[in-house]
Amino acid sequence: MSAEPQTRVLPADPDAVRTAADCLAAGGLVAFPTETVYGLGADATHGEAVARLYAAKGRPAFNPLISHIPDLAAARSLALFNAEAERLAAAFWPGPLTLVLPKRSDCPVSSLALAGLDSIALRVPAHPIATALLKAFGRPVVAPSANRSGHVSPTTAAHVLADLRGRIDLILDDGPCRVGIESTVVALIDEPTLLRPGGLARAKIERVLGRPLKDAAAHIDEEAPLAPGMLASHYAPKATLRLNAAEPRPDEALLAFGPAAKFAGTVFNLSPRGDLVEAAANLFSQLRQLDAAGATMVAVMPVPNEGLGEAINDRLARAAAPKP
Repeated sequence: MSAEPQTRVLPADPDAVRTAADCLAAGGLVAFPTETVYGLGADATHGEAVARLYAAKGRPAFNPLISHIPDLAAARSLALFNAEAERLAAAFWPGPLTLVLPKRSDCPVSSLALAGLDSIALRVPAHPIATALLKAFGRPVVAPSANRSGHVSPTTAAHVLADLRGRIDLILDDGPCRVGIESTVVALIDEPTLLRPGGLARAKIERVLGRPLKDAAAHIDEEAPLAPGMLASHYAPKATLRLNAAEPRPDEALLAFGPAAKFAGTVFNLSPRGDLVEAAANLFSQLRQLDAAGATMVAVMPVPNEGLGEAINDRLARAAAPKP
């Protein structure tokens, strides 16, 4: 039997930051301090690293994740900023504010990290270690709170270790977090909307905007949110999906998992080797590719309902639900 993976804890000095950046570049998982709580970081552009992050947290569904970047210039390379977004970023970044914005067409962030949406959640943290790590790594880092899903968010490295020992690669320890609650999440897709209260007060945001924030509470769907704050919106293909199909019918495309018999029609395979991490990483992008290929009916092979398979099946069931 192989030994349980070890989680290293390093005091957060420049050498440890370089080690953490190298770990992220290799697809690893690194917990690091921000001013709000400790975040569990993965390369936002690496679908399989993002899938491993979901697995480590035991996250029940593929909810969109916040991408962390070191500055506004990096944020502008990922999302489309309107005048109100520019004002909020100038006023509150770096700081405990997450902005949900339309993503740029060339945004490199994994479709899994975005939960298949055309929007992206962005934050510039106000913590010297987080900033140093993001600059050293040079790519966006998704970083939900570094705890098992449903547990209390961690404000010390000891909290992280208690929850995630053996499930992640590295923890950068820089003592307790200053704010202690997660960032405030504001969507600027249509009307400015408060998706999640957090470390920045609503009144301060409204003063900068010069108008009230819309309240998203009436539209909350925690199973399919627009951001790590809420809102009922998730990607579903135009095609009709038939789940747990043994084989495709002549008029269907095929979304396979594991070894699949040869088929003359359109075929995408979530993971030819039957790996749930690879399948999770490919899920949203392959649903979009089926649309791009013009598929109207899709047979979906069974996916084991264990580990990440539970979340994959959750999203497939939503995608297969009758469209309004």
